[in-house]
Amino acid sequence: MRQMLRRRLARARLREPAYRHLYEPDRSDELVALDCETTGIDPTRDEIIAVAAIPIRENRLLTSQKLSLTIRPERAPTADTVKVHHLRPMDVAGGMAMADALPQILAFIGARPLVGYYIDFDLRMLNRYVVPALGAPLVNPLVEVSRMYYAHRYQRGRPDPTYAYTGMIDLRFDTIRRDLGLPALPQHDAINDALLAGMMYLSLSQPRR
Repeated sequence: MRQMLRRRLARARLREPAYRHLYEPDRSDELVALDCETTGIDPTRDEIIAVAAIPIRENRLLTSQKLSLTIRPERAPTADTVKVHHLRPMDVAGGMAMADALPQILAFIGARPLVGYYIDFDLRMLNRYVVPALGAPLVNPLVEVSRMYYAHRYQRGRPDPTYAYTGMIDLRFDTIRRDLGLPALPQHDAINDALLAGMMYLSLSQPRR
């Protein structure tokens, strides 16, 4: 019901009829693993510099159909952010302008649910560009893998011993990856993080034994 209301409100604000399909119920039975690399963590002023998205159908990641874009920001990445994602000013200088990249991103993700690690941040970053362009934010359903992992650990009754005294569960990305037995890939790389988020989703979606 809440999702229906969000779609209805967004449609009322939409200025571009060509994008009305983004606010209709998705009937593809697919999801999209998504990751954005950014110049910082403030959606009001920081910028996206890389986007990766991989479709998920049934129990498969469709890596052959992935989207991977480097975005040229208006302001060059700082030394601090380069330390995180290793994208230097020279690496993003040849990227696409977001005005050109955004139609590709929207066409790719459509109205499908988005899967990721702290995926609400990625959606907020995308909406930094989507709202000025369309008049309405994206309202795709979100699937948060850290929330899935929390339920997974709690339900199987094996809290991390390190956190047992407080009842907390370690939700760091690499902790989840290691606990699920997933491969180690360089982090803060959009395609690797999208791939691992998709693998986490598939692993956590399997019936528990």
